[in-house]
Amino acid sequence: MSVNLQVNGKAVSAKSEPDTPLLWVLRDELGMTGTKFGCGAALCGACTVHVNGQPVRSCSTPLSAVSSAKVATVESLSKDNSHPLQKAWIKHDVPQCGYCQSGQLMSAAALLASNKNPSDADIDAAMSGNICRCGTYGRIKAAIKDAAAAMRA
Repeated sequence: MSVNLQVNGKAVSAKSEPDTPLLWVLRDELGMTGTKFGCGAALCGACTVHVNGQPVRSCSTPLSAVSSAKVATVESLSKDNSHPLQKAWIKHDVPQCGYCQSGQLMSAAALLASNKNPSDADIDAAMSGNICRCGTYGRIKAAIKDAAAAMRA
């Protein structure tokens, strides 16, 4: 069986079993390793991608649930770190170990797509499902605010 979907604007056909988590289809079948495996239980947010514009945990989203959907991974932001969020992440030295960052970026991107001027509470709510074991939450919040300002300008 084959499932057709769009990944980062390109039509692809995945041949994995329908119950295969989207995370493994992206990483193992499509070679898109920016999306990370964290907990495998949809608790940490490291595997966050967008499905039809909404952030989802790809470790618990079966391939069958994304048939004909538009999937965006961290690779969709930019190839050269030119996206405002990536620039802000670099400016604020957000990554420590870096493992959670693709999920953090994708949750932040979903927030800024729907809210161009998020408050601290908006940021806290949108990012609450993303765990950073290095504890760079203050830097993440500052980076999101900077990216939002850059995107409004």
